[in-house]
Amino acid sequence: MSPDAPTPPDGTADTTADGRARWQSRYDAARSQGRVRDSDFSTLSGSTVAPVYGPEPGAEPPGFERIGWPGEFPFTRGLYTTGYRGRAWTIRQFAGFGNAAQTNERYRTILRNGGGGLSVAFDMPTLMGRDSDDPKALGEVGHCGVAIDTAADMETLFEGIPLGDVTTSMTISGPAVPVFCMYLVAAERQGVDVGTLNGTLQTDIFKEYIAQKEWLFGPEPHLRLIGDLMEYCVDRIPDYKPLSVSGYHIREAGSTAAQELAYTLADGFAYVELGLSRGLDVDVFAPGLSFFFDAHVDFFEEIAKFRAARRIWARWLRDVYGARTQKAQWLRFHTQTAGVSLTAQQPYNNVVRTAVEALSAVLGGTNSLHTNALDETLALPSERAAEIALRTQQVLMEETGVANVADPLGGSWYVEALTDQMEAEAEAIFARILTFADEETPVIGRSRHEHPIGPMTSGILRGIEDGWFMSEIAEAAFVYQIALEKGDKKIVGVNCHGSSVTDDLEILRVSHEVETEQNALLGRRRAARDQGSVDDSLRRLVEVSRTEANMIPVMLDAVRAEASLGEICDALRAEWGEYREPARF
Repeated sequence: MSPDAPTPPDGTADTTADGRARWQSRYDAARSQGRVRDSDFSTLSGSTVAPVYGPEPGAEPPGFERIGWPGEFPFTRGLYTTGYRGRAWTIRQFAGFGNAAQTNERYRTILRNGGGGLSVAFDMPTLMGRDSDDPKALGEVGHCGVAIDTAADMETLFEGIPLGDVTTSMTISGPAVPVFCMYLVAAERQGVDVGTLNGTLQTDIFKEYIAQKEWLFGPEPHLRLIGDLMEYCVDRIPDYKPLSVSGYHIREAGSTAAQELAYTLADGFAYVELGLSRGLDVDVFAPGLSFFFDAHVDFFEEIAKFRAARRIWARWLRDVYGARTQKAQWLRFHTQTAGVSLTAQQPYNNVVRTAVEALSAVLGGTNSLHTNALDETLALPSERAAEIALRTQQVLMEETGVANVADPLGGSWYVEALTDQMEAEAEAIFARILTFADEETPVIGRSRHEHPIGPMTSGILRGIEDGWFMSEIAEAAFVYQIALEKGDKKIVGVNCHGSSVTDDLEILRVSHEVETEQNALLGRRRAARDQGSVDDSLRRLVEVSRTEANMIPVMLDAVRAEASLGEICDALRAEWGEYREPARF
């Protein structure tokens, strides 16, 4: 069965022998086509292991079709027939600090040391669509990520790193579209065919209102830009993924695993509805949606969460939204180990936590992975801590044998029961969100052209407006905190096993000179550009925002003219207004 072949019907009555034979046929085809790695797939003691394991013929448990085989609907056991034998997960370390030149040096180090892809962390002014010399940016430039003000900064960020050869993820949502335009212009200036770019842009604005709180406008203007971006990528950059739906920040805000799963997938369903409202073919645009999950420290619960996520997404995409191809039903996801599990007390314990969390992501079938550094609870990672985080993944990949077998925990009574439980809890939350939907189909869109949206989108918008998501996460966080204070939940070095011989860490500190130098550089670039071209491009951008036309081409023109991120966002703020979250008491 090819990746684009129709999926078999749900609830198929295949015997175990039928399913295994079908899987074996696909695996043999992949091997004959060179899609299985040339590697030693044996235990440390030399015993050969099979690529997949399952029940003996005639011994399949009831409902085995919900577990199934790797590479087959509902993808509980993974998207690919070969598992990690075909291709191991991408090591994609999240990095960014100071200015573009400093971060470029870190990226080169990551790639030299075996990293397979880049993931850009932006500083707070960039995340909020502000220039480095904005008064509101004072003291924040370069501190939690890299400062990016113009396309020239983006050029420096990737200097010597061919964008046509490296997949790049960018973790930014509010100003994601103008930052993406800067990325495209940087690629143009490298001489790269932009249509061949491959990477991921976060863009997920719903999770900002739900958890992270980094928005620019109200939801509707953001959805307008996201819809334009989806259209543009479908038409011109087919391999690029314009939306990475993020549960990570929801979990970091204090949600339970089931809430993270449900809120994230609900957001994903809403973006599917957005694409459909634009008249896009779900089989064409859905493969451009990816996901970003947290890997927390409860090992088996996290594995179950990842397996349930694939199964739920495949079923909803097929049965609710009409996706016919496997690629459109696939849930591809990146994982980052849990920042909130890291402790300032006994920080070397964080290496252990990160390793356990990373292993859960791998056993859950992640497509790419970032491992946190031991000092990230105190500051941005030092170079030594970043190397340990990278080596953690490489030890898992090269030494443990976990990549030899697809879904090695599949069929475990405990894991399968947790997977079913996670799915049931998520479905109950979806049902609750749908009760918030307006009876009449609401609309969003460009000023004179309205697009009807679906019930999940309507329910999410109402849940945001009413503060429902925020209150549910706050309650979950409160319950967990009480359990910690009572000692019912343990954190080593915090509420148990407190004695330590740990020395203080040497941590990375970003000098205030970074801000001074970045502001001076921005001033020189403003002085050297054609101000008339900048003003014209910004005026045209606002004019197009009032029409039905796609805004990406005119935003690219503004970026090519060296308009800054703050100038572009300020022009749209003046047109659309800034969002203020309603007060909740």
